[in-house]
Amino acid sequence: MIQVENLTYRYGKGKEVLHGISFTVEKGEIFGFLGPNGSGKTTTQKILMGILKNYGGSVRVLGKEIKDWDETLYNEIGVLFEFPYLYTSLSAVDNLRYFSGFYAPERRRDIEALLVRLGLKKGFANKSVATFSKGMKQRTSMARALVNSPVLLFLDEPTSGLDPAGAVLIREIIREEKERGATVFLTTHNMYDADLLCDRVAFLSDGEIKVIDTPHNLKTQNGKKQVEIEYRIGQEIKTVRLDAKEAVRELPFPYSEIIRIHSVEPTLEEVFIRYTGRGLT
Repeated sequence: MIQVENLTYRYGKGKEVLHGISFTVEKGEIFGFLGPNGSGKTTTQKILMGILKNYGGSVRVLGKEIKDWDETLYNEIGVLFEFPYLYTSLSAVDNLRYFSGFYAPERRRDIEALLVRLGLKKGFANKSVATFSKGMKQRTSMARALVNSPVLLFLDEPTSGLDPAGAVLIREIIREEKERGATVFLTTHNMYDADLLCDRVAFLSDGEIKVIDTPHNLKTQNGKKQVEIEYRIGQEIKTVRLDAKEAVRELPFPYSEIIRIHSVEPTLEEVFIRYTGRGLT
């Protein structure tokens, strides 16, 4: 779906912001593109969407060099921007009717059904977007990204502004899009979302990709093979860390009850910092 080879970019005569990055995104994959502010991920995403043209290297999207696409590219992709891009004087339904009018009728989804699936509060579909909370605007923006049944989705901070239930719903919908056959290019600062959703992630820092792998591999390769055991002995609750092999053989301490056992591994954010030396903010 996406093939990027030796991609470079500079704004005008200024400093180069992408230094020959290469990666691929396979059909049906949820690919996380993760980096702190200023790392080059927004620039990369704009190139992939055909907004920025004067790049170096090769960028192929849906089998064609992005420079060779015309406006028909936008029939195939859906975009969720970090900040809602809606006409606030219009209702959610009217916003989606307007945007869906750019697409062929056979590609348009049922607008009201889509808003219901995205959990827009009952009675708000026909109210002005200006009255919406940030979370409701985010749900409407997600509906806008999906209204043309895209084969390639660009999602920027998809759970931003949502409460926990809303974030769970959006993650469910992203998985549903994958099951439908869509490919998802996800940029986010939320490592929890990336860990739960992504088949693979790329860590970008200072215009360079530091590593690409699955979240599972990155955590296991950078973690210790230990387990943490919480147990009770008498009335006292204790916690101990053991080598995993030692724990499998026999617990080397007396106990009355095992409360919980879990593996000791770094979070995806901790792994990111190890590779890049930087946090996500």
